[in-house]
Amino acid sequence: MPNPATPERTAAVLVGVDLGAPNFDHDLEELGLLAETAGMQPVARLTCRRQAPDAALFVGSGKAEEIRALAETEGATEVLFDQALSPVQQRNLERAIGLPVNDRTLLILEIFAQRARSHEGKLQVELARLQYLSTRLVRRWSHLERQQGGIGGRGGPGETQIELDRRMIGDAIKRTKDRLVKVKRQRQTQRRQRERRETFNISLVGYTNAGKSTLFNALVKARAYAADQLFATLDTTTRQLYLGDGQGGGRSVSLSDTVGFIRDLPHGLVEAFEATLQEAADADLLLHVVDAANPHHLEQIDEVQRVLHEIGAAEVPQLLVFNKLDGLEPGRRPHVLKDSMALDGRELTRVFVSARTGEGLPLLRAELAARVPAAAHEDLSLSQAEGAPAPIGHNHGSHPREANE
Repeated sequence: MPNPATPERTAAVLVGVDLGAPNFDHDLEELGLLAETAGMQPVARLTCRRQAPDAALFVGSGKAEEIRALAETEGATEVLFDQALSPVQQRNLERAIGLPVNDRTLLILEIFAQRARSHEGKLQVELARLQYLSTRLVRRWSHLERQQGGIGGRGGPGETQIELDRRMIGDAIKRTKDRLVKVKRQRQTQRRQRERRETFNISLVGYTNAGKSTLFNALVKARAYAADQLFATLDTTTRQLYLGDGQGGGRSVSLSDTVGFIRDLPHGLVEAFEATLQEAADADLLLHVVDAANPHHLEQIDEVQRVLHEIGAAEVPQLLVFNKLDGLEPGRRPHVLKDSMALDGRELTRVFVSARTGEGLPLLRAELAARVPAAAHEDLSLSQAEGAPAPIGHNHGSHPREANE
């Protein structure tokens, strides 16, 4: 029986193509969560296997016809692919299926556009969307490819409408990049200020929906938005974390909650969010938050490591925080709340916690306190505004060595 979407939500068919990747999501679970986060309602799912994408239709003509029939049966009004489509493939699929066809990249961009709140975040999303759109003019504006000769703002003699649109988008990309350069300069000024203070900086990183914001709130008693959904927060939030007694006791550090990572994060978004992701690259310590209750958490760890390499944060010391301890079945609970785990050739300390119930948080605080060098200052302003650019800096001493148990 069809599962029609509610009137305000777009009914979508989800399509995934297994090209032999080791972590193929056969249930399209993550794509379904992305669709729901974007305000759509999945009504059917279809997967197929190919050795290589079809150059024209990605899935081939026979499978495209099957998708068209399935969408008609289920009353879908849009088709979403779990892989990135080329502009030509997207256009050909729309012609074959008779419905709008979009891919995972656009879906993530739409979610980011909905969730960005700060001026910087909106600029970053706008740049990524413009860069994506600039490659899709062959599809979206194909009906405007007739000659539109004219003067002034209408384009030069003989200039086609699609050329005019492309030039306008190119100008918009340049303006947005220029505005982001100013934001980056402001961050560099703040970084120099933090370096003079020798503030110890900790950044939360991890796969989206691993519970970073919930852990952030639990540690600093903040009220950053946290929800059981993908990309609940996009804008960096920074607070002062007082570590209490211990080797680093009586000292405050800077704790930043950053945007979550996800499989196949569009490269344009990584580039556009360079200023925000720089939080991780310039941190003295990364708290790599993992959803311990997720059966695919090892693949998610690998994806986070891949993005960290891409943004130049691979060498920053890490502390693994396996969150959602309360979601583990009794037979899967660890015997101890602190051990070690090999990752990328390093032996990293791992702490199990539940940000929701507070279990393991005292142990995590003690571990953080032991890693803060005595030279760390405690003069981080308590007036740091929520969502404001996060303090960035380096500890001038050596990084604390990863514990090895």
